[in-house]
Amino acid sequence: MLDADDEAEPETGPLRRCVVTRERLPKERMIRFSIGPEREIIPDLAARLPGRGIWLSASADVVVSGGVGDEAFRRLTRGFAKAARGSVTVPTNLRDMLEAALRRRISDTLGLARRAGQAVAGFEKARELVRSGRSRLLVHASDGSLAERARVLSGCGDAVVVIDPLPGQALGRIFARDHVVHVAVSPGRLADTLAIDAGRLAGLVGRPIGLDGRNAARMNEEVGATGKA
Repeated sequence: MLDADDEAEPETGPLRRCVVTRERLPKERMIRFSIGPEREIIPDLAARLPGRGIWLSASADVVVSGGVGDEAFRRLTRGFAKAARGSVTVPTNLRDMLEAALRRRISDTLGLARRAGQAVAGFEKARELVRSGRSRLLVHASDGSLAERARVLSGCGDAVVVIDPLPGQALGRIFARDHVVHVAVSPGRLADTLAIDAGRLAGLVGRPIGLDGRNAARMNEEVGATGKA
């Protein structure tokens, strides 16, 4: 199914080659695809479908939505077709589909973490979990205040990873509330999955993944100087 260059590289190890850019990247920063029975492109976010996969960088410059007249979309289609050794059907709304699918995965994973007792919501609970060293992953509402993000991170150290893939209303539905801004997740497989999927989503939408502990103090200073949240 794949071209000679890809056949020479088994689908093992930490790196994969993007069929569009030809760049080798960690698989956590990429998205796997498979070819369906009707030669349609099928996203495989869990990387579990059988057969040799086709990999793309999780980047807004690579995974595009468009039409036949769009050069970036033609480049994407050519990459798929070369890897699949034949024509394939690529959805014109591919990036939109992937963004929606990643948000569903993130919601589902957060729900699993909540039910397993590995995720807590609310400013005080989240801050306490992080300050105690029992969490290094914070999920913040994408529409939450930047000042609040900085305050909950203040004094928590540099190793905290912050993701902001969902708005407060969506986070609230996961925790049976109207609105949630802060969620802390305990270390483990679910936290790792959340960080990877949020990073892929951030790459697709073309923006930074969020605010981390290294710049929380600077953000606090800027907010204090401007008076803006």
